Parts: sequence; structure tokens; C-alpha cells
Amino acid sequence: MARNNAVVSGHKRKRKYVKAAKGYYGGRHKLYRTAREVVERAQNFAYRDRRARKRDFRRLWITRINAAVRMYGLSYSVFIDGLKKTGIELDRKMLSEIAVSNPELFEQLVEKVKNKD
Repeated sequence: MARNNAVVSGHKRKRKYVKAAKGYYGGRHKLYRTAREVVERAQNFAYRDRRARKRDFRRLWITRINAAVRMYGLSYSVFIDGLKKTGIELDRKMLSEIAVSNPELFEQLVEKVKNKD
């Protein structure tokens, strides 16, 4: 009976890692073992940082809103609470964009929050 070799599938599996390591320096893009190590490490960083990017952007939006609101004598938490009480449902991304690109509209939002109390 013929012996079954996993030559083709094994080579494909190895080529996948070496191909993913294209552009890496030295043996990192030539040698299977080191290529696999650096590719798996890079994939772990990519996975982690896709989530971290979402946190970073939320922090940026909150910082922008806080800076814009402080010019009108409010704090960030009071402003967000006031928006909820007035029924204005804008997410932080849109609020920060309005604060940066359209200060007049942002001032109207702040006035609505101030007049609600």
C-alpha cells in the first residue's frame, strides 16, 4: 500500500507564513520558523490594536468635547448629562466633529443644555 505524504499541504501551510512575511528583514522573510514567529506576533498586535484604536478615538472625542465645552463654562459630564435630559442623541464622534468644524452649532447645543436646567 502506498504511503501518504503531506508534502503538498505542508508546503502550502509553510508558504502561507513565508508569503505573509514578505518585506521583513533578513531571515524573517526567508526562513519558515522565524517567519511564522514574526507573522503570528504581528497578527497578535494587529488584533489587539484594532480594539485599542476604538478606545483611543473615543478618548480623543471626549477630550475635544471637554475642551470645547469648557469655553462655555461647563464640564464634560454636565454637558453629556444635559444632552441626555434634553433628548439630544448625538454620539461623541459627531459631537467632537461639530465642536471642531462648526462652533456656532456647538454653541447652540451648549445653550440648549444650559437653558434646560
